[in-house]
Amino acid sequence: MVFLLISLTVLHLVTLAMLLIATLEKSWWVWTDSEITDLWYNCLHDNATNTWLCAATNESDWLQSVQALMVLSVVFSSISFLVFLGQLLTMSKGVLFYFTGLCQAFAGFTAFAACLIFTFHRKEILNDSRDLSKGRFGYCFILAWLCVPLLLISAVLYVHLRKKQ
Repeated sequence: MVFLLISLTVLHLVTLAMLLIATLEKSWWVWTDSEITDLWYNCLHDNATNTWLCAATNESDWLQSVQALMVLSVVFSSISFLVFLGQLLTMSKGVLFYFTGLCQAFAGFTAFAACLIFTFHRKEILNDSRDLSKGRFGYCFILAWLCVPLLLISAVLYVHLRKKQ
């Protein structure tokens, strides 16, 4: 039981960290190694100063929905972790962690929706005249996709987890 609790806590914290990185880092779409786009900025690497020069992205409805869904995913996962800690300390013996699992499932579904929207509407989101075949998905996009099954697995584990002592 203790091993399961520790494993589930580690899984939750790793997934939350991955969600934060996927939401805040700057690599959802890579044009070249020196030009990238994320949910918030378009960035260009300046070799002379060895810094990233970033400008705000062009706001579109699709981009705003992806931004909102990724932020909601982080919020749901954070709430889920805090509720889990609270339930762990205050719940009586034999009770299941339904609310924690529900919040974690919502986090998984919102991350899933954000990834789907970015996948199918990247032309409108990137709003660039260049050919999309010259770019590729960045590691933050891949991290967001990896979070989806991890969040849903942890949600199922929370729903089946029963407080023993």
